[in-house]
Order: sequence, then structure tokens, then C-alpha cells
Amino acid sequence: MGFSRERIEYKTLDQIRVMRKAGLVVAAIHEAIKTEARAGMTTANLDAISRRVLASHSATSNFLGYDGFPATICVSVNDEVVHGIPGPRILHNGDVISVDAGAIVKGDGRIGWHGDAAQSWILGVPDEPCDQTLIGAATINNDKLLVCATEAAMWAGIAALAQGRKVGDVGVAVERTLEVVRTATGRELGIVTEYEGHGIGTAMHQPPGVPNYACTSAGPKLRVGMCLAIEPMITLGTGETRDLDDGWTVVTTDGTRAAHFEHTVAILPDGITVLTAPDAGVSKLAPLGVEAVVID
Repeated sequence: MGFSRERIEYKTLDQIRVMRKAGLVVAAIHEAIKTEARAGMTTANLDAISRRVLASHSATSNFLGYDGFPATICVSVNDEVVHGIPGPRILHNGDVISVDAGAIVKGDGRIGWHGDAAQSWILGVPDEPCDQTLIGAATINNDKLLVCATEAAMWAGIAALAQGRKVGDVGVAVERTLEVVRTATGRELGIVTEYEGHGIGTAMHQPPGVPNYACTSAGPKLRVGMCLAIEPMITLGTGETRDLDDGWTVVTTDGTRAAHFEHTVAILPDGITVLTAPDAGVSKLAPLGVEAVVID
């Protein structure tokens, strides 16, 4: 997989501020869904929560109608990697749930600006900080390791936007994180290579692509004004996937579980800011030696 040579859209600070508004709507969707999700609910119930939050913020979904997609969020469960369509599937405690959500907020000239983020968690299991001590614990179960390692890989990729030189540094950081996990636990996780992060702004998907693995080409230089969605997808198996007959849902070929984390990040003159994190990424980036910029 190579890097696109298409034109990259660089944003002004005022445009990034509008994207921050969209990012906070996405954060609100995730918070509401994680707070309200219960065993016995359906994935369609989670989409209803998203629709309510979007309406309360006078925002619109960038997922609904995208190439015909019928919902405002993607809900992927267990061996589903990404693009799961909300519907009648009933959720159970112990399920690994991945929710990918997005929002559009209007700026000057009524131009729509996008936010996009994903989170994974284990339903019915209390949240526990995914620090290096937990990830490296020999007793950590596979599902918790999967979720924590995927989140750690995402934050390492985000930190690379502040510490690296080119877009390809993100994939290198993701791979190094999983190497650390393998060394600490003896367990090898798979990187989904068919899907990647992307530029984002006046459209949800823009150049450049952001692979989640080290490439022979390092890609374009990281520059002020870039806004990128960093989104590793990791599995407990090989990382190979196949598409279901619905034309959307992507599952692991070996039936192992998957996790997906994503944040929208902007590169500013004085650093980076995570547009879809309520605290702009301050708490997660500080341990990685990166001081996030808060533009609220």
C-alpha cells in the first residue's frame, strides 16, 4: 500500500477551531454510548443514542448516506473489525465493541468541517487505565490486552505526529508498540493492513493515507495545517480480513477478535492537538513526552 500523491488540504487555525467543535460532538457521542450501553441492547440502540447527541448539538452525521451507509455510526462486535451496520444484533457482557463515529459542523460560508473517532471497550467490564504496567502484565486476558494495546498503538501514532518528520512515522510507531507488547507478554497481535488512517477536513476522507505499519516509502512531510485521523485496527490473530455479504462489515478471516481506536489530530505551529479528545490529548500524550496544545 503506497501513499497518495493527491493534493493535501491544509487548514487555517480558524478552520481547525471549527473542526474542534465537530470533534467535541464526536467525543460526546462516544461518551453517551459508553455510558448507556448495556447487555440486552441492540447495536441499533447505540445508533439511536448517536442520533440523539447529533441532534442536540445541531450537527449532522458524516457516516449516514456515505456511499449508501444506512446509519450514523459503525458498530463492530468481536470478530467484526470495522464498518459494522447497526441493527438487531443483541449485545452481551464480554463483547468487544468498537464504535466509529463522526460529525459535521458548519463553519464560515456554511462549509461543513468533519470530526472522526473510534473507541473499543469490553461490555460489562469496568474501565481500567491502559498503562504500560497493565499491558505488560502476564496475567492480562486476551481481550483486555487487545483493547489496551490498540489504544496504546493509536497514541504512539499520534505522538509521532509531534516527534516525527513524515506521515510514515505513524505506522512505525504503531508497529513498535506491538513489538513492545509481544516482548512483554509473549503474545503477538495482528495489524489490519487493508485499512488505514486518512486526512480529514471538508471531507471525511482526504489525502494523505496513513498506513498503520512501516512502509518502504515514508510518505509526505508532516506540515502545519495537516489534519489526520490516526486509526489502527488490531486483532488477536493474523490481521487478515474479509467482507461480509452486506457489502460493509469487515471481519477477521480467522474469527479472532478485533479492536479499533481513532482520533482526529491537527498539526499546529506550536505542536499538535487532538480534536476529538475532550482534553485535546493532554493526559495521554504527556507520558509519551508530548505536550498537547489546547485550543478551546
